[in-house]
Amino acid sequence: MKDDSRIVEDVQWHEIETKKDGLGGKIKFRKKKDNYIFVKICKGVIFVLIAALSGGITGGYISSKKYSSAIESNNSSFFQSNKASTGVNNASQNPITRVAETVSQSVVGINNSNDNILDGENNYSGSGIIFKSDGYIVTNYHVIKGTSKHLVKLSNGKNSKPFNAKVIGYDSMSDLAVIKIDAPNLPAAVFGDSSKVQVGDTAIAIGNPLGDEFSGSVTAGIISAVNRNIGIQDPSTGVTTTYNLLQTDAAINPGNSGGALCNESGEVIGINSLKIGADENVEGMGFAISINEAKNIINSIMKNGRVIRPDLGIINPEDYVSEDKKTKGVFVKQVKDDAGAQESGIKANDIIVEFDSVKIQSKNELQDIVNRHKVGDSVPCKVIRNGKIIRFNIKIK
Repeated sequence: MKDDSRIVEDVQWHEIETKKDGLGGKIKFRKKKDNYIFVKICKGVIFVLIAALSGGITGGYISSKKYSSAIESNNSSFFQSNKASTGVNNASQNPITRVAETVSQSVVGINNSNDNILDGENNYSGSGIIFKSDGYIVTNYHVIKGTSKHLVKLSNGKNSKPFNAKVIGYDSMSDLAVIKIDAPNLPAAVFGDSSKVQVGDTAIAIGNPLGDEFSGSVTAGIISAVNRNIGIQDPSTGVTTTYNLLQTDAAINPGNSGGALCNESGEVIGINSLKIGADENVEGMGFAISINEAKNIINSIMKNGRVIRPDLGIINPEDYVSEDKKTKGVFVKQVKDDAGAQESGIKANDIIVEFDSVKIQSKNELQDIVNRHKVGDSVPCKVIRNGKIIRFNIKIK
């Protein structure tokens, strides 16, 4: 017999009709198909609502985390805080206009005197860049050199008195100085990464030349060259330090010294200078100290009030080449008392032919290796003395 139990559908009791003769009843059945479909639809709607709600919460959380990470990343740098904001919709402006409106707020005018110039006189000698919102400003050392009074005029303070600034420290070799004014919540510039700058990039120079009427002056051009190495000799030691400069055809006037050289994003990529590379400052050739070079110097000034450079203690070294041109090195003319070279045993007339396991052919090569070390390092050295090779370990001071 065929089993029909598998095809019996779920039913519910509905109604019993009694026969007239009272002998029996008839049972009527109604399927639950309509209720079943309704329940399925409700479940589907609830599932969609839950999925949409959870997706929205998850998406909001991820977006919030990414936004927080972006803000954290932008504020993590010592130099990237309090970026100026103009409150103007810049979407339709060209990059130079946007940069000018933003960065010019962080560029100040600097006037110097020996207490014989009255406040308010338009006798500005240079520019500076606010890099910390509590009043720290970087400028060229030659802007403040030889003067006792330093007056700083903010870009939005044409009708207000200038601030008196105190000198935090300076470095004459790199021509950089840090000064400070007592003013809170200033618009600090954002320092970029000059290693990413390429020839042909847009260069925007901002400064305050020639007084209030020319404050926030903007010139634009391109980056003409990168990694222009200019050697500056310390007259006291004869040691030459090489600095990395950016070359631009954007006009840099005397009053622009200490001002900002920016990229299209409004990041400072260089500090305008007319002193370093001054012999080459001709029309269409301006120079700026690359910001990566400047960052290390600024940090050292902020920490120590000056730049502490590693020093061997060798005075006025000279390049050496033997008569047969087979031997090259650095000739030691004189050593400083109590310096690393003297304490290690280096003497006048020695010829340094190897330093830190690298063969040396010039004093610039020697100094480059020294600059890669820090004060306190002990570095192996090989010299020729009276025709004999002698090895030393020199402690850098």
